[in-house]
Amino acid sequence: MQALNQIKGHILIATNIEAEAEKLEVDLKPFRVVKFIEENFKIEHAKAVLTEAYISESETKYIVLAAEEFTSVAQNSLLKLLEEPPRNIEFIIISPTKSNLLPTVRSRLPILKVNTTHEMQEIELSLSRIDYAQVFSFLKENARIKKIEAKELLEALFYRATVIDMLILSPVQLENFDKAYRLLELNSRPQSVLAMVVMSFVRER
Repeated sequence: MQALNQIKGHILIATNIEAEAEKLEVDLKPFRVVKFIEENFKIEHAKAVLTEAYISESETKYIVLAAEEFTSVAQNSLLKLLEEPPRNIEFIIISPTKSNLLPTVRSRLPILKVNTTHEMQEIELSLSRIDYAQVFSFLKENARIKKIEAKELLEALFYRATVIDMLILSPVQLENFDKAYRLLELNSRPQSVLAMVVMSFVRER
């Protein structure tokens, strides 16, 4: 991997966001690093980032946005800034999963993965041959899953369906994946969201 101080703005996918933010501050010395570390990155945090970004700098300043979750409103408010940052300002976003970030944000910054235990899950469930018994077993296994884990599982299900099972997803199935992410953002019950997605593969057979 190229040295961090040679990389312009980017996204880091890392399990431990706080530890990674601290490591960045060390790695990027002597450059100034301003960190915004939050459980949930909201619009008020985005406004603070905007203020910090427009403080003029004679040398490169790195602004680190690290959070377990990022609200869509906060991300949208930063799009213009990420696309055209002020002089000598570089942004680094740290998230435990890329599914936290809007496609419009991901398109503006390259994504790097650091050494971490966070890898895409392997799904043994074959979505091309799934039946109701397998659906029930899968949902029972993930009955107490958390929102962030459910997002990762959705990524793995999509990968399993399109890459491993080589399925051409129907409009309904594609819409269900999109809807699933939106429902998780609205704090819908993860098990119910997963049920909506996997059940569509039974019905579409």
